[in-house]
Amino acid sequence: MIEKMIVYSTVGCVECGYVKNLLEQEEVAYEVRDVMESEQYQQEVEKFGFMGVPVTVFREQAVKGFNPDLRELIEAAKK
Repeated sequence: MIEKMIVYSTVGCVECGYVKNLLEQEEVAYEVRDVMESEQYQQEVEKFGFMGVPVTVFREQAVKGFNPDLRELIEAAKK
């Protein structure tokens, strides 16, 4: 089974779109979890210490936003 990244996002979030586009370019499997559709998803984001989106998670590592730390997460997912 392929282990997927999780992208917590909302509809209309520009940075969320950047994250998803990058993951698609890098051919990394991911699941989108819309925090506006599920209180559980919002609580999962808060568990990582964040209040906003996007939050990208692989295993127990989380990255907030569209920033260079996302590259490290992508590399971990490709291994």
